[in-house]
Amino acid sequence: MRLKIMPLKKSFSVHRVPLILFLCQLMSALEVPLDQLENLVQPPTITRQSPKDYIIDPRENIEIQCEAKGKPPPSFSWTRNGTHFDIDKDPLVKMLPNSGTLVISITIEGKAETYEGVYQCTARNERGAAISNNIIIRPSRSPLWTKEKLEQITILKGQSLVLPCRPPLGLPPPIIFWMDNSFQRLPQSERVSQGLNGDLYFSNVLPEDTREDYVCYARFNHTQTIQQKQPISVKVHSTKSYIERPPKLLSPEGRTSHKEELRENVLSLECIAEGLPTPSITWTKEDGELPINRTSYTNFRKTLNINLVSEADSGKYKCTARNPLGFVEHTISVTVKAAPYWITAPKNLVLSPGEDGTLICRANGNPKPKISWLTNGVPIEMAPDDPSRKIDGDTILFSDVQESSSAVYQCNASNEYGYLLANAFVNVLAEPPRILTDANLHYQVITDRPAMLDCAFFGSPIPTFKWFKGTKGSVLQENTYIFHDNGTLEIPVAQKDSAGTYTCVVRNKLGMAKNDVHLEIKDPTRIIKHPEYKVVQRGGKVSFECKVKHDPTLIATLTWLKDNGELPNDGRFSIDNDHLVIMNISDEDDATYTCVANTSLDIVSASAVLRVVAPVYDRPNPPFDLELTSLLERSVQLSWIPGDENNSPITDFIIEYEDSLHEPGIWHHHSDVPGTQTTAELKLSPYVKYSFRVIAVNSIGRSLPSEVSEYYMTKAAEPEENPTAVEGIGSEPDNLVITWQPLKGFDSNGPGLQYKVSWRQKDGDDEWTSVVVANVSKYIVSGTPTFVPYLVKVQALNDVGFAPEPVIIIGHSGEDLPMVAPSNVHVNVVNSTLAEVHWEPVPPKSIRGHLKGYRIYYWKVKNSSKRNKRHVEKKILTFNGNKTHGMLPGLEPFSHYMLNVRVVNGKGEGPASVDRVFNTPEGVPSAPLFLKIVNPTLDSLTLEWDPPSHPNGILTAYTLKFQPINSTHELGPLVDIKIPANMTSLILRNLSYNTRYKFYFYAQTSAGSGSQITEEAVTTVDEAGVHPPAVGADKAMASRQVDIATQGWFIGLMCAVALLILILLIVCFIRRNKGGKYPVKEKEDAHADPEIQPMKEDDGTFGEYSDAEDHKPSKKGSRTPSDRTVKKEDSDDSLVDYGEGVNGQFNEDGSFIGQYSGKKEKEPAEGNESSEAPSPVNAMNSFV
Repeated sequence: MRLKIMPLKKSFSVHRVPLILFLCQLMSALEVPLDQLENLVQPPTITRQSPKDYIIDPRENIEIQCEAKGKPPPSFSWTRNGTHFDIDKDPLVKMLPNSGTLVISITIEGKAETYEGVYQCTARNERGAAISNNIIIRPSRSPLWTKEKLEQITILKGQSLVLPCRPPLGLPPPIIFWMDNSFQRLPQSERVSQGLNGDLYFSNVLPEDTREDYVCYARFNHTQTIQQKQPISVKVHSTKSYIERPPKLLSPEGRTSHKEELRENVLSLECIAEGLPTPSITWTKEDGELPINRTSYTNFRKTLNINLVSEADSGKYKCTARNPLGFVEHTISVTVKAAPYWITAPKNLVLSPGEDGTLICRANGNPKPKISWLTNGVPIEMAPDDPSRKIDGDTILFSDVQESSSAVYQCNASNEYGYLLANAFVNVLAEPPRILTDANLHYQVITDRPAMLDCAFFGSPIPTFKWFKGTKGSVLQENTYIFHDNGTLEIPVAQKDSAGTYTCVVRNKLGMAKNDVHLEIKDPTRIIKHPEYKVVQRGGKVSFECKVKHDPTLIATLTWLKDNGELPNDGRFSIDNDHLVIMNISDEDDATYTCVANTSLDIVSASAVLRVVAPVYDRPNPPFDLELTSLLERSVQLSWIPGDENNSPITDFIIEYEDSLHEPGIWHHHSDVPGTQTTAELKLSPYVKYSFRVIAVNSIGRSLPSEVSEYYMTKAAEPEENPTAVEGIGSEPDNLVITWQPLKGFDSNGPGLQYKVSWRQKDGDDEWTSVVVANVSKYIVSGTPTFVPYLVKVQALNDVGFAPEPVIIIGHSGEDLPMVAPSNVHVNVVNSTLAEVHWEPVPPKSIRGHLKGYRIYYWKVKNSSKRNKRHVEKKILTFNGNKTHGMLPGLEPFSHYMLNVRVVNGKGEGPASVDRVFNTPEGVPSAPLFLKIVNPTLDSLTLEWDPPSHPNGILTAYTLKFQPINSTHELGPLVDIKIPANMTSLILRNLSYNTRYKFYFYAQTSAGSGSQITEEAVTTVDEAGVHPPAVGADKAMASRQVDIATQGWFIGLMCAVALLILILLIVCFIRRNKGGKYPVKEKEDAHADPEIQPMKEDDGTFGEYSDAEDHKPSKKGSRTPSDRTVKKEDSDDSLVDYGEGVNGQFNEDGSFIGQYSGKKEKEPAEGNESSEAPSPVNAMNSFV
């Protein structure tokens, strides 16, 4: 038989106190309730012991732990290095009372090394002996570095470097790190890093790696000491060039290596490479993948770490170091070994006499561990024989046990990497059933939750148990209930009918025991009104509501939390019944607020978030709760509640209405009321189905409309208004069309809206003719005389009655075309572009309609200058009203025109008058089509041009004016030449060599001079260096000078001049860069040549001349195109280029007034200038 010990339940609420479980079945850990059962014996059990490898601090006392329990309480003894350790003989060693823990006092006297060794504790009572692990005591060590003389390391930039650390061997091994003399950690990177062995690796060195204080430190954590290596000095020499190289491994060396690691340790694999540029490291596993959840990288991916390794992680791991010049690989073969680990550890057995049992001890490892058994601390082979047990490898079989079979068994599993030791006792007992749960316990459970009714029991042999409900109830069955092995009855879903008394009965062959428990079912606690999310402005107020419903027999408490903590002790927070109110909100109040309702059985909660925002000055919230009162036929009272002002006071309320009978869905403005008012008396119209809404207004804007009020229908009445926009206008000569703007449905005041249309002739004695029409907007009266005045009126009516008497308007029947043409038409030509036309008006009766005015048709029939007839499109001018004359502008000069006049009414035009012919006089011509200058020579220029496109008369002559421009941009005398009208080219002779000229060219008719065109050109360079005379008023030619270029004195003079010119060029260049001005522009701006100004057409005065192109800078070094052609729209007046915006002026004799100046740089002429090398004088002239 097997003995089963069941747990004791000491709680009254299923959900409050955890169960205390006792051993209930074979193969589970057994705990005999020694505090509950007197006279119950139990073998010893080790409960606490020091670690197997116990490294101690030599500066402190040594404490070796060994705690155990059992009944009777066990006694303790120790062995050291396999022999008995007599603690009584050593005054420094004592054992703690009621314990096996040893304390060795070495702080005052004694040395830790004296007590190094292997210790084992034994706990013994009458039922057996339990032993501890072998505890190896070793004092920690932190030795110093050996003295060594370190020379400075000198290395070239780009080479690799390894700084060795080689720390002293300590116990436990130290932690290594590199710092400088200031105890600042040295920066590490992909290029510079520390290896697992503590050495500092440089893949390639840089000048900044030069320093004298590379210091390796070893920290011994157990003794809290740090040891320091002698500083290493490194000097990196820079080189102008260094050779890049592919990677090469610094650690580990070679292409392959091997690594062993124990199961469940951290496998760390390292690859550090040198190279230039710095290599990067990648890791792979051959024939497998790296475990994602257990893999990590450190030391800039140079170290691969795999946590909790197992035998499956054995294999080949490859690291690859790569840079742009190549790569290198290293393969590490990993073998995972394993110290012994449990598969099945032996468990305590509590058996009754004659019962069978089994102890199983199964472990695994690599290599496979060896299993050995001990009993009461003695190898089982050396222990007294026990006929009830049989050893079968890792299993001990017990059969027909007796009290003498009680003992403590030890299982030892060991291999070369370690061992496991487990104690398990066999306790043989004979006990009648006992119920350990208190009698008559009362359980309270919430509806629909599980109920757990405890019946903890103990007995040997293991008792059986049954549950009953009520005093005369039957045995409960498993189809509704769940029976746990420890005696607990579980009701999965407790209902109201589950309440009552339940009885637990336990039995074995030695006796029986029973116990009653009572179950009450309670209603759950519920939150029926949850707090809601709130957004409140800083300084505002908020209220959270939390309504709770609970079982009336339970007491519920309501608690408020802020971010799962207590509310601040602040007077701004107050709790009123089920409301939490927060006043004067600040940013710190932004949080989650939770109401927690709990009873002794359950707890529920609900949360809401409060978001605190800055004060928002926004449009008001819409009003609400609209109400209609004082309902009368023509008025009603509307009231409402304003919405939140949003920090800006409400200034007005806008009331709108909808007429759902006539215009559903369309809202109309009714009235405005002040923002302090929340009621309004509204005037209403008859026969309207009203609904209202209100809009609040503040300084920010309008709110959204409120919800719509209830409907209110007013009674019908006769119309109060008549149609508007009444007109009587005929569409045909024999009808009268009467139109009006119909009333809107709102204005109809009742059903059956119609119109009474009335008319009669204004100048007759006829009675009114009337007709009633439906709700339309037009009525046509036929058979009327042409264009006769009528009196017209339109009156509204509905089913209730007529509107007031309407207003009478005057209309006319339809118009017809006029019958008579204007007479006595004559034309007075004012000038070459303007004529005045006169005519006699037609008789009013012949117009047969409303007079709109007179219309003149005119057209040009021939050109007087070319004498060839060509028809053009007719032009029309209309003169409104009863006019008798009109002006015709925009005529072309020197042209032949015809015209006629017609009268116009609302129907159209009448017949045309007799055509009249008139001619316009000559006008001034337009500018010549182009002016171009070709074939420049030493002293001549050839000018070519085309006549104006619009001569506007007969050309009488051309006028050419020109003047030289010197190197300082001063203008010379003005020369004026008259050219016959039949010429299109001219050669100018006797000009100065290498001189720029400006030309002004325009055509003339008998009416005057036309628009001018301008151009500039330069004569070529004299190869002999002889200066020809300037052009004079008499145009006489100067004789050539003798060639002196070969004279010695002249050559010397020219060298001196060249040197002077070079100096002047430098001075001018400096002045130009500094923005200097020349003194010409101001005087040029003040005057203009009166002879070259265009004349105004009306009074003959001179107008201003301007050319927008003159202000545009030249893009290619010349102000003229390569062909020297300038059209009128492209003309370029260089005088403006030299100034700052206006032309210069000339005296009556043509001399230029003032000097020339300007900011713009004048570029040298190109194109048709001489291709010879410029002389120093030429360079001076062309420089600006």
